Amino acid sequence: MVEAVTLNVEGMSCQHCVEAIEGNVRDLGGVNEVKVNLQQGTVDVDFQAAFVTLSEIRAKIEEQGYKIK
Repeated sequence: MVEAVTLNVEGMSCQHCVEAIEGNVRDLGGVNEVKVNLQQGTVDVDFQAAFVTLSEIRAKIEEQGYKIK
C-alpha cells in the first residue's frame, strides 16, 4: 500500500539541502517519490509502508541535521 506524507522540516535553506534530503530519502527502499519545497519548508514523500516506515524516513532526514516539526 502506498502512503503519502508531508513533513514540516526546519533548517532547509538552499539547493544543497534539497539534493541532500531528496537523495538520502530516495535511497531508502520503498520510497517512490520525495519532493522538497524550500519556500514552504516541506518534504512530500510517497512510500510503500510494507518496505519502509515513516519513522525510518523521519530518522533519515533528522540524521542530516534537520528538525521535523
